[in-house]
Amino acid sequence: MSKSITLRIFADPGHAWCRFPLRRLSALEIADKISHYSYQNGVNAFLEEDDDLQVLVQALRAQGYDIKFHETSTESKSSKIRSFRSYDYGKKTVDI
Repeated sequence: MSKSITLRIFADPGHAWCRFPLRRLSALEIADKISHYSYQNGVNAFLEEDDDLQVLVQALRAQGYDIKFHETSTESKSSKIRSFRSYDYGKKTVDI
């Protein structure tokens, strides 16, 4: 039986990121493969579209997931994601 997942993509005029729970990155055993070009805030990672999103997609496909994407974009301004802390695999604290 095929599993399905919808990944949320947030885009601004210059870039896009996929929101994905930090704990699920660990469960997929890819948390250490995500670069500092991605961001984190609270319990979520925001994976940059060029490389880190591809790491996630490959891991999900290897687990048998059918992947769909849902994109939200800001047409004329920078995303607030750019103000989040850079992704750091060693950082275990949660933002409040």
